[in-house]
Amino acid sequence: MDCPPIYHLPQDSLHQIFFSLPLRQIVVCRAVSKFFNQILTSPSFLQSVSSQHPPHYLLALRPPHHRHLHHAQRHHVSSPPSLDVFDPDLNQWLKFPLDFLPFRSLQPVASSPGLVYFWGESSDWLDSNRSLVVCNPMNRQFRVLPQLGSAWSRHGSVLVDSASRVMVLTELAALYFSGTSKHWLNFSSNLPSKPRSPILVSDSVYALCDVGSPWRSQWKLFSCNLIKLTTTLTWTRLERQEWRDVFDILKRPRLVRGVENRILMVGGLKSSFSLNSPCSTILILRLDLDTLDWDEAGRMPLDMFKCFQESSKFKVFGGGDRVCFSAKRIGKLVLWDRNGAGGEWRWIDKMPGNVDGLYRGFVFEGKLTSEP
Repeated sequence: MDCPPIYHLPQDSLHQIFFSLPLRQIVVCRAVSKFFNQILTSPSFLQSVSSQHPPHYLLALRPPHHRHLHHAQRHHVSSPPSLDVFDPDLNQWLKFPLDFLPFRSLQPVASSPGLVYFWGESSDWLDSNRSLVVCNPMNRQFRVLPQLGSAWSRHGSVLVDSASRVMVLTELAALYFSGTSKHWLNFSSNLPSKPRSPILVSDSVYALCDVGSPWRSQWKLFSCNLIKLTTTLTWTRLERQEWRDVFDILKRPRLVRGVENRILMVGGLKSSFSLNSPCSTILILRLDLDTLDWDEAGRMPLDMFKCFQESSKFKVFGGGDRVCFSAKRIGKLVLWDRNGAGGEWRWIDKMPGNVDGLYRGFVFEGKLTSEP
């Protein structure tokens, strides 16, 4: 058969055609033919498209591990692995195939610009160890970090940044891996309690720790500088007299990485300071790490919060100017998108299947040129 006419166009003309497409459609076009794939993965095209197309902002879901195990055990075969993401600009769900990764039981846990980190088990069923795999689902490139025991994947929080630094943090210990090292460094975590929602910002790790009593929680903010790593992590308790009751007004606070040198703290706004005080809404506070000043970034509208009042707990994830909220038996997400004073609040529905409706996730900035 004769080649389609588009195959005879000059390379510059082909580039101009594909430049006009959104980043998501460029990825789809690579699967059309070997010719398209060759054009769209050439160094000249990737270099040009990276300068003309900003990163594609997406919200990626983290499915619960037991759902995949139950599915495999019940049906003896598992569905092809994929990453479910939501495009808030197009208001639609997308799916990135992960069939190029030679691992089973893939669990997405974190992301840095253009890259996603997964826990994965070897395809050898006799090998139960798990490894962290970093990949770019848009160009299907991946790299496997040195192997770790399965206990780290069950109990550790994975923190990553744009400098290819990775930390797996637990209450008792921490593993650290940088782009220049060939093995994991092991440190005593030296924390007063189990870290809650740790995040990595610039050269520091931030986490909430409960320093209260068994009868009453008292949350405080701790930070640790990665530049000064020794045999233990040295944590500093961040507090100022001006903050007063900022940690006492929130129930079940969580940290989310904000824009630039800012972090967000999200939790239920207590109606009083009593021990079992009900919450009136969900509040988003913002801390400027340069000035150490707090301000209010947003609060959930009451009609939305009514859906969360019936749930004993809710989950928070996101980053930058967008934060997602989920709770059991709701079946959809709430998205806060900072757009003017207080931000815009909206529902995200048509969720991918989940057994309990309690969704977790992270921000994924899709980039064609990012290499693991």
